[in-house]
This record gives sequence, structure tokens and C-alpha cells, in this order.
Amino acid sequence: MPQKLSEDSLADIVAPDETIFIPGSAGAPLAFLADLLRKPERSRNAKLLTSFIPGINTIDIDQLDPSVSITGMFTQPAFTRAQRDGRFRALPVSYAGFVSHLRDNVDIGLTVVQLAAPDANGQCSLGPAVEFMPVALQKSRRVLGLINRRTPRIPGAVSVPYDKLDFVCEVDTPLPEYNVTGDDVTQAIARNIAQLIPDGAAFQIGLGKVPAALSTLLCDRKNLRLHSGMLSDGMIELAEAGALDPDFAPTTCVLVGTDKFYRWAADYKGLRILGCDFTHDPRTLLNLDGFIAVNSALEVDLFGQCNLEFVDGRAVSGAGGAPDFARCARLSRGGRSIVALNASYSKGSRILPCLTEKAITSLPRVDIDAIITEHGIAHLTGASVHERAQAIISVAAPEFREELQRAWSTIAARL
Repeated sequence: MPQKLSEDSLADIVAPDETIFIPGSAGAPLAFLADLLRKPERSRNAKLLTSFIPGINTIDIDQLDPSVSITGMFTQPAFTRAQRDGRFRALPVSYAGFVSHLRDNVDIGLTVVQLAAPDANGQCSLGPAVEFMPVALQKSRRVLGLINRRTPRIPGAVSVPYDKLDFVCEVDTPLPEYNVTGDDVTQAIARNIAQLIPDGAAFQIGLGKVPAALSTLLCDRKNLRLHSGMLSDGMIELAEAGALDPDFAPTTCVLVGTDKFYRWAADYKGLRILGCDFTHDPRTLLNLDGFIAVNSALEVDLFGQCNLEFVDGRAVSGAGGAPDFARCARLSRGGRSIVALNASYSKGSRILPCLTEKAITSLPRVDIDAIITEHGIAHLTGASVHERAQAIISVAAPEFREELQRAWSTIAARL
């Protein structure tokens, strides 16, 4: 049986120089992190490996021992200085790539996992956050289970046998809540996306204003099949409107939303919350006929290259699961890879002639079927390089189109 710990002794089990896997999203082990921050000496030479998500999870690395390193897929503004001095190690991989990294390249000393209380069979549900935990648990020498009263027991989520844990601690820490409010531009973008999602489509949406608005607009559809990296409150609307395929279990690796959503999910029959080794595996995704992926971007150029990670040369995020879903949707029979974004922002156009040295190509042009803004849909499938550029210019903010046209003329002259 596992050894029981108190909340003020959690960091004491950290061994010198070991790698510790700390999950993110709704599974972030806040009680463990709080004790580690109270005892920075316990993090000396520690290697924290995490799936923290910008806007949902963060940690003040400056409160830990200066020798600590944190490795993850997503950078964020709080990690800017730490990345420059090498304490934060940003891995340029997708979710599927991070699965491979955990499986093939990492020796994990301790995994910290947040769980629901054990059921009558001694199984502890991972609740709304499974992510990379199945792979991490297989690779870890020791496992600390935080039995959180706030973690809902979701029948379709992966579970962990209580007696397979090495340490346990009962905690009562809130799950991160995520809620967004849309605007007119968001609604216009969502309306354009909705035109491309027919009855019976399998589709992926992430978090944000546009996915929330899109869920509302799709309530009149029938037999939609949800397969996504993350699902949020919009799923409630789709389910209650009867828009979901009753013969297809909505599948994701993470739920992130309001407390209402977490409680609703615990009672929703058929929902599957599985590891990224399944949800983002190309063999899984390529079996989804008519698979439509909807991803966002910070910038798009006239070739169709998409930057999801950099703003003015600063790394603010990561590629996440977008490359996995975009590539497989592009190759799916009857599928489509969509990138949606605001046409402009306070500093100018989000559509550029070509991505600059201050940006990075997170999604290559070969993986994009359509670019969508509030001004329309740029259909790229089957279009030549020149036709693609004209289609993308047509959905740019009107005040920038003439400038983009001149820039493309210069680019085209040297192709």
C-alpha cells in the first residue's frame, strides 16, 4: 500500500538531481508545487518536466533553487528570462512528439499525478486531465498520487490503481477554470468556419473565443464526432442540442472549463478522456474520415505558412497538438485543415507577405486547406502558389490588401 503523506511533506520525497514529471492543464498538482515553492532547497539540481499550458498553468521559476531546470513544450511570458539563461528548456515538438520524447528519451524519477478518490474497485480516475500520464507512469520509478476532492470521477477517463501508487496525499485544491467571452469579430470568424463543417463531420477545436462561438453555431448540426486535444464548455451546448453522434464517443485528452463543465462531464455517458499517445497518434487520426481540424494562429503569410508561437520575436507559446491534427486532417479522406485568426490587431495586419525572422513556421503551407478571418474564407486546396496568395489577400483586413498585393508582386517576380 502507498505511504501516506501530509501536504507539508510533499516536497520532502524529491531525490537529489532527479527528473520530476509534473502534468499541466486541469491536472496540475498545485499542492505539490506549493510545497516545493515553500522549500526551494528541495529543488536543487532538479529537472522538472512539464506540460504546463500558457494561460492556464504557470510557476514562478525564480522562487525555486537557481540550479533547477524546467523542460516543456510551451514557453510563456513568465519563462522569458529563464529561457534566455537556460533554466527553461523549450522543446520544439508537437504533442505526438512529446509522447515519443517521454517514451524514448527520458528517465523519470518521480511522477506527480492528481486523481479522484478510489472507487469500489480501488481505481482512481484521472478525471479531466489524462494528457501524457499513461506514458509518464510507465516510465517513472516512483509515483506520488494527490487524491483531490475537487477532481471528478469521470467513467471514461483513464484510471490508476490506488495500490500502484508509492505515496498518496489527500488534498482539496481547485481545478483551473477557463471561460471566455466573444465579440463581433469572433462571431464573424466562427460563422465562416461553420460553413465548412457539415453534418457527420469529425472535428477538432481547441480553447479560445472562436471555438466557444463555433460550438454555439453548430448546435443545428447532426451526428458531429468530437475528437480533440481539449474540450471545454461548448461541448455542453452541442450535447444538449442533440448535435453529437450518439454512436461516437467524444474523445479528448483534457477537459478545461468552468466548474459547471467538470461536474457535467462526470455524468455524461460515453465521454472518453485518454492519453495523448492515443488522441494525437496519426494512426488514430487517419482513421477518422471527414476529419476537420480548426486551429488558430498569430500570423499567416501569403504562402500559407502559419506562426503559432512568436510575437515580435518573443516566444509566447508552443505548437501544441496543432501540427498533429493539421497534418492528419489534411490527409483524411474528405477532411480539411483550417487555420482561423483575426485579420488584424493593434499593431497592424496578422497576414504578412512572408513570415519574418521574428516569427517561426509552426504549421507549414502543405498542411493548410483554408485560412479564415472575419472577412471570409481563403480556399487553398488545389490552388497554385499565386492563387493561394490572392485568396489569402482577399481575407486580409481591407486597409492592408493593396500593400499585400504590391508585396506579392515583388515576391512573385523572383519565384
